[in-house]
Amino acid sequence: MKRHIPNAFTFGNLFCGFLSTSYTINGDLKSATILIFIAIMLDAVDGRIARILGVSNPIGKELDSLADIVSFGVAPAYLTAYSYFINFNVYGLIMAGAFPLFGAYRLARFNTTSQEESLKHFKGIPITLAGGVVTFLVLFQKDIALWVFIIAFYLLCILMVSTIKLPSFKKVGLPKNSVLITLFLFYMFYLFAKAEFKHVPFLFYIALSTYILFVSVRYIKEKEPKFPIKNKMFVRRFKVKRKRRNGNKDA
Repeated sequence: MKRHIPNAFTFGNLFCGFLSTSYTINGDLKSATILIFIAIMLDAVDGRIARILGVSNPIGKELDSLADIVSFGVAPAYLTAYSYFINFNVYGLIMAGAFPLFGAYRLARFNTTSQEESLKHFKGIPITLAGGVVTFLVLFQKDIALWVFIIAFYLLCILMVSTIKLPSFKKVGLPKNSVLITLFLFYMFYLFAKAEFKHVPFLFYIALSTYILFVSVRYIKEKEPKFPIKNKMFVRRFKVKRKRRNGNKDA
């Protein structure tokens, strides 16, 4: 019975993505964004619950990827086509369609990596993060210029398929007050959907700039040449000489 518990969260994620797409087509963009945020919460816990219960399996991994491509690839793409790209008609759908394509490639690459490597770090930003950012931008469409969104949209596409290594927090356990935190996040998303905070997009620009800076620094550090000292005898001699030098100074 317990092996089906993580899959229930994954199916909930998938169903939220389906409902979000339906709401978008019917013109209810705010409800569509809330459903994607709920899908993000469900996606954040299904893998952890599977590891806690000791029921991780390849089927769960594949189901998770299928749910992610719907909730964080297709659903945000429809949001984009029906909001920022609405005036481009059929070309808007084509432009937005790039997002799930890049996301699908990113998930396929992720599924071919070893479990140990995937627990340590990500290669490229996760589709969950990219889809969440696009959804957040759509939520504040009135305050964000079209050209800013287009740059962010395609930058996220590129970052998804990039080889930049980012830290993974999959080994981080669930907090003791996870239920309260989840309720608080639901409340915050509800406020975002019902109210119009003019300062929120400005704060988002700062957060996005900080994240891009972090990715850039991480990329530069990876490209720096490393010269590890492999000769243990050299290291041992160096330590002995340093001890003698310090002893002479004390004398």
